[in-house]
Amino acid sequence: MLQLIATDLDGTLLAPDHTVNPDTAATLQKLEAMGVKFAIATGRHYCDVKAIRSVLGIRAYLITSNGARVHDPDDVQIHAENIEPELVRELTQPEFAAGTSLSLYLSNEWLIAAPNESLMKYHQDSGFFYRVADVPNYSGEDVGKILYIGEHAHLLDLETKIRERFDDELYVTFSALDCLEVMAPTVSKGHALTVVMGELGIDAAHCAAFGDNLNDAEMLQTAGHPFIMGNASPRLLERLPNVPRIASNAEAGVALKLHELFGI
Repeated sequence: MLQLIATDLDGTLLAPDHTVNPDTAATLQKLEAMGVKFAIATGRHYCDVKAIRSVLGIRAYLITSNGARVHDPDDVQIHAENIEPELVRELTQPEFAAGTSLSLYLSNEWLIAAPNESLMKYHQDSGFFYRVADVPNYSGEDVGKILYIGEHAHLLDLETKIRERFDDELYVTFSALDCLEVMAPTVSKGHALTVVMGELGIDAAHCAAFGDNLNDAEMLQTAGHPFIMGNASPRLLERLPNVPRIASNAEAGVALKLHELFGI
């Protein structure tokens, strides 16, 4: 029997409008009452996800900033990894940031270089929002994630540029076509999931995971029972061709699969 469910949020557990489906929340609450544990694993900021967890109504572990932070259900931080400050200072300069909306995720704050009102739609359930700051002159301390938002073609070029310049000094991934994310080299949702499994004493054979994009790949490879959403990124499908596909997030695919897996 499965004991731990790890799930991404946007494009996976959340509806296409980035809100919680009431039926999905009810499904998770029913499973929790049966003793099932949960880990929400996302590129979002911890402060953002903490509020979404409250809307879901479950006591989940929070894997945030793609694994740069892990908090237990009581909001105790049990794992943290930051990008080296000198790398942050370099990556926030126009050489890399030009043509993008640039953000930094700190432990308790989200800094952005210029206002971007289009991001409001992602935070309807949490109310968490950014603070405009002089990001290119920031010290680089306490940064779990750097986020570049822009046109996909531009971000593909930026991804190549960062990989060529920094090689294995950084972990670089996409969470959406318009979101390129940079973390410390040992960060991933997969590594963070092993931290949670260790805390709970649960092995991979008793863990299921759900995801839709490249930043979910390591988590899906870590869990014994991985599932890819019907709306998944083509690059994720190419990387993990043997992982089963389920219904899309528009169809509440995670809840549907959980009903099937647990017979509820």
